[in-house]
Amino acid sequence: MSRFLLFVAVLFLFAGCGTPTSNSDDSEMDVFVSDLMAQMTVQEKIGQLNLITPGGGIPTGSVVSTGVEEKIKTGKVGGIFGVYGPEKTRQAQQLAVEESRLGIPMIFGSDVIHGYKTTFPLPLGLASTWDMELIEKTAQIAAKEATADGIFWNFSPMVDVSRDPRWGRISEGAGEDPYLGSEIAKAMVNGYQQNDLTSTTTMMATVKHFALYGAAEAGRDYNSVDMSHLRMFNEYFPPYKAAIDAGVGCVMSSFNDVDGVPASGNKWLLTTVLRDMWGFDGFVVSDYTSVNEMIAHGLGDLQEVSALALKAGLDMDMVGEGFLTTLEKSLEEGKVTEEDINKACRRILEAKYKLGLFDDPYLYFDNSRPENDILTDEHRQVARQAAARSMVLLKNENQLLPLKKTGTVALVGPLVDSRSNMLGTWAPTGDFNLSVTVLEGFQNVVGNDVNILHAKGANISDDPAFAEKINVFGPKIFIDERSPETMLREAVSVSRKADVIVAVVGEATEMTGESSSRTDITMPPSQKKLLRELAKTGKPLVVVNMSGRPMEISEEVELADAFVQMWHAGVEGGNALPDVLFGDYNPSGKLTATFPVNVGQVPIYYSVRNTGRPQDGDTFQKFKSNYLDAPNSPLFPFGYGLSYTSFEFKNLSIDKATIANNEDVKVSVEVTNTGDFDGEEVVQLYIRDMVASITPPLRLLKGFEKVFVPKGETKTVEFTITNDDLAFYHSDLSFYAEPGEFEIYVGGDSNASLATKFTLE
Repeated sequence: MSRFLLFVAVLFLFAGCGTPTSNSDDSEMDVFVSDLMAQMTVQEKIGQLNLITPGGGIPTGSVVSTGVEEKIKTGKVGGIFGVYGPEKTRQAQQLAVEESRLGIPMIFGSDVIHGYKTTFPLPLGLASTWDMELIEKTAQIAAKEATADGIFWNFSPMVDVSRDPRWGRISEGAGEDPYLGSEIAKAMVNGYQQNDLTSTTTMMATVKHFALYGAAEAGRDYNSVDMSHLRMFNEYFPPYKAAIDAGVGCVMSSFNDVDGVPASGNKWLLTTVLRDMWGFDGFVVSDYTSVNEMIAHGLGDLQEVSALALKAGLDMDMVGEGFLTTLEKSLEEGKVTEEDINKACRRILEAKYKLGLFDDPYLYFDNSRPENDILTDEHRQVARQAAARSMVLLKNENQLLPLKKTGTVALVGPLVDSRSNMLGTWAPTGDFNLSVTVLEGFQNVVGNDVNILHAKGANISDDPAFAEKINVFGPKIFIDERSPETMLREAVSVSRKADVIVAVVGEATEMTGESSSRTDITMPPSQKKLLRELAKTGKPLVVVNMSGRPMEISEEVELADAFVQMWHAGVEGGNALPDVLFGDYNPSGKLTATFPVNVGQVPIYYSVRNTGRPQDGDTFQKFKSNYLDAPNSPLFPFGYGLSYTSFEFKNLSIDKATIANNEDVKVSVEVTNTGDFDGEEVVQLYIRDMVASITPPLRLLKGFEKVFVPKGETKTVEFTITNDDLAFYHSDLSFYAEPGEFEIYVGGDSNASLATKFTLE
C-alpha cells in the first residue's frame, strides 16, 4: 500500500503544476506511467496484459480462470470481469492494491450491452427508435447502474454492420447501415463515457468487434470474412471509426479472420488502420480466448500466436493467458521485444490513469449506491419508453390498431406469459424475474377496462433436442406437459369468445445472440400452426413478433390483420406493448435491417449496387439479375415502419443546384400529418451518386430526423449535405467526392420517392 501511496503523491505533485490542459494532462500521465513502469519487472508488465474471470458472468468459451487470488497478489492480473457488487469488487481490488508488490489497481469490466439491471430493448430494437437522445440516455443509465455495482469498463457498444439475419448476433448491433450505425455508435460512447472517465457514474466504453464480425460467411458465427478493402472502408468500417472519433477508450478485436489473418493477430487491422490511419490511442483487448483460438485457425502454437497478437497491436489477452504464460519465453528467444511489452503495458496503465484509479482505486465501490442507483422507478420509466419507441408497426389493415379499451381480448401464444424471454440475449447483468410479462402488462394497462382471456396455444418449439440447445443458460423453451393438440384447442376456444386476438409469438431469447446462428429463420412450426388456426376463427388478429433478428414472416404477415415487430423489449416490454396496441403511444419505430421475403434472398440490404443487367420492377425478366421463384424486393425495406396516422412529404427544395467542392447543400422538406392522430415520423434523406469511378450504391442514407407533428399540422425539416456526405473511399483508400450529378430522396423509408438533384463541380 505504501508504494501505491507513493504513486499517488507523484500524481498530485504533477497535478498541481499550472492550469491543466489536455496536453498538460497527457504530459503528467506520461511522466507518471513512465515512473511506474521503471519500477516494474517484465513479469509485472506482462501481468498487466492479463484479463481474467472467476466465472461469475456468462462464459462464451470453455475456459474460466483459475488461481485468481494468487495471480492478483503476485501482479499477474491487469483486469477482471464477472465480479459484481461494490463489496466483492472492493475485496478483489484490495488484493491488488494492498497485497501485490507495486499495488497497481485492476480494472473491472462486464458486458453491459443493453442496460445493466434496468434492461432496455436489445440493441437492434433500440436502433429501431432512430432516437439518438434516447439511445444515449439508455447508455447513461447503464453506466450509472454498472458503476454503482463496481463495474467501470464496458464491453459495449457492439457496432458490427450485418446484412445477414441468419447471424445470431445481428440482435446486438444497429443493423445494416453504416451511417445510422455510426450515429448510434457515437451516442452509445457519449452515453457511457460522457467525456469524463473520472466520474463515478461513467464507464470506459469498448467498441467491438474489430473488425467485420457481422459479415461472417453464411451467417455462421465466428466464420471467416473475405471482402475487398473498398467494401470494408465504405460499408463496414464507419461505425468503428465513429466510435474512435467519439473518444472510445478501448477496442475489442473480433474472432474472425480478415484477409486470412485472425483479427487478434492482424497487424493491418490493429496497427495500420486503427492507430496509424485513425489515430486511436486507447488499448485493444481480445475477445474471449481469441488469442488461443488462433491455434485452431492454423497460425501456430500458443507461444507463436501470443507473440503474433502482441506484435500486431493487441494489448490485453482475455482469459486465455497466452500472454501470461508465453511472452517471457518469447522475449528470451527474440520473438518479441521488451518495447512490444512496454507499449501494451503503457496503454493499460494509461487507461487506469484516465479512470482515476491511481488517485482512488476504490472510487467505484460505494456500498450505498446500489440501492439508490439501480433499477429505480425513473430508470424503469425510460425502459418502458424505449420499449414502446422500439416497436415497429408493419401492418395495420383497416386501421385495426389502436385497439379500443373495451370488450374482450384473447392473449394467445407461448410468449404471452414468458418472463424468461422478455430481456433478450446478452443481458448477463439483468434479472428476468424482475421483468414485466405481456400478460402482466395488459393487466396493468387495461385490466380495469378490458376482459382479458389467456391461452398458451403452443410451445415456442415442440422439439426437445432444439430446446436443449436453447436452454444452455437456463430454461427459455418450456415444453408443456399438455399435448400440442390440447393447447391448440384451448387457444381456439378462448379466441372465439373474444372480440380481438393478440397473438404473441416468435423466438426464445437464446434463439438469437452469440453462437445462435440459424439457417431457418422462419417461425417455428408449432407457432405457425397456431397462427393458421387463429386466423380461421375469423376474429381480428393482431400478431406480435418477439424476436432478436429479422425473420422470414411472409405467411404470418398475410394471416394477420395487424402485425407488430416487438423485438425482445426488456424489463418493461410487457407494459410497453399495451401502451402501443391501445394507443397510449403511437408507434414510430422504423426497421434498421431489411426483412426478407424468404431466406434465399439473404444477405439482403437496401444500399445495393446495380449490375450490368438490372431488373426493372419485380416481374421476372430473362437474362436480368433476378430470381425465378422470388422477387428482388424484400418483404419490408430498411427504414420502414407505419404509424396510426399518415404523413405526406412535399416541397422538397435545395438552396443551390450547383456547388463547389468545399460548399454544402441545404435541403428542406415539408412533412404534414394527414391522419387522425398526433405522431412522430423519421424523415430520412438518401443520396445517389449518379456516375462514379466505382459502381455506386443506388442510394445511401445520409441524414435523418425524428419529428413530432400534431395532426393536421406541417413541419419543415432541414438537412445539410456536406462534402464528406458525397465522398467515398477509392482503390488507394483516399477519401474524396468526385464531381458530377447527385440525386436526393426524402421520405419515410429507403424507398423514398420525393426527389431532387444537384451537381458538384
